[in-house]
Amino acid sequence: MAVSCRRAGRVWGRAPLGRAVLRRRLPAAGVAGRVEAASFTRPYAVAAAGGSGGHEVNGEELLEMCWRRHFLRGGAEPRPVLPWRDYLSGCHLGFGPLGVALRGNLVSQWWDSALPFREQVLAVDAPLHGPPAAANPQGLRLLRSEALHEALQGRGCSQEQGRPSLEEVLGASGMLRESLLPGERTTSLLAWFSSPRTTGQWLDYWLRQRLQWWRKFAVAPSNFSSSDFQDEKGRKGFNLHYRFPWGTETIETLKNLGDTELLQMYPGDSSKLLGRDGRKNVIPHVLSASGNLDRGVLAYLFDSLQLAENPLTKKKIAQRKVLKLHPCLAPLKVALDVGKGPTTELRQVCQGLFNELSENGISVWPGYLETVQVSLEQLYAKYDEMSVLFMILITDATLENGVVQLRSRDTTMKEMMHISRLTDFLTKYVTSAKNV
Repeated sequence: MAVSCRRAGRVWGRAPLGRAVLRRRLPAAGVAGRVEAASFTRPYAVAAAGGSGGHEVNGEELLEMCWRRHFLRGGAEPRPVLPWRDYLSGCHLGFGPLGVALRGNLVSQWWDSALPFREQVLAVDAPLHGPPAAANPQGLRLLRSEALHEALQGRGCSQEQGRPSLEEVLGASGMLRESLLPGERTTSLLAWFSSPRTTGQWLDYWLRQRLQWWRKFAVAPSNFSSSDFQDEKGRKGFNLHYRFPWGTETIETLKNLGDTELLQMYPGDSSKLLGRDGRKNVIPHVLSASGNLDRGVLAYLFDSLQLAENPLTKKKIAQRKVLKLHPCLAPLKVALDVGKGPTTELRQVCQGLFNELSENGISVWPGYLETVQVSLEQLYAKYDEMSVLFMILITDATLENGVVQLRSRDTTMKEMMHISRLTDFLTKYVTSAKNV
């Protein structure tokens, strides 16, 4: 397994190595079938699937909102300029603060699903290097400005003897990049070793597990699907897709690599690769499950965006946008704001609560530090677009009796709760969401 980050043609990251004992018993088909059939529906997902009363969300609306709320970078005022294809390919300036936090939560969930429950899955921390492009075996090279200037001078006047042509300079400098954007890609990789006899069964098993994992965090699980393929070498595999508005995009690929990869990686004495399969010594086959987690982030952004009635206006075109990310993936769990009352004392309460929640692993947005005063409805709309699970309002009543107002993103309901119960309530809420 590996979680890695590709920057400027080089891959860095943690590279866990998955191993399986060849004598290990496969899970029963009935058990796997029950797992696949489990419900992933969340309370607000039922309402979203119940009808299409609101107008359909398009990619431009989401792109503008994600840029405005700092999930994505890559634009200047008054609106973003990069299209979705640049974010899908990794040719962009990177994610914004909330996008980085969302991706970090997705990576954390992947690690939690891959490592703790399998005694034969091991984590290895090592840099990974991408192979050079086939058309350019020298890799990416720099073009010296002096050489380019000299070649351009040669094109403007008669070609002097011994002066290189522009074509020669470009040819000697290797491949030119089409874009100077840094580009970044975070990839998950599971390498699973199996007996040749049971490779097909394990491939089907991991297909169910990986599809279930992607659907677990989705509002509309049916948008995640799979298809089989066979590559030019005759190796079978599966692609996992997400259905974007413009069509399906691959987010993960599972493939049976056979024993070729191991034999090429460790040439010579193959006896060191042998493992036991019953009474036989065999060279294990490798199953690979490689996922694009950056593209997964984009998929969940599309999946979670919903439209609701805006209490500030009755116009349909001004419906309120709500980003209903799964509680485990939401970059911010809580926003802290102050209401009516002495500002200094209320901010001191917010600061103490901020420290307490942060120490318990609950991410908090310090809204009480904002200097621009806005209405509560505007705050609700802002935090719904940021996918904040709860907004906590500290008022003068908090100073008198310790009671705060708690507003839910998913239900929009407000309730009063004593400040001493907040940490326990929020911790249990997030923990219970992991078990859905």
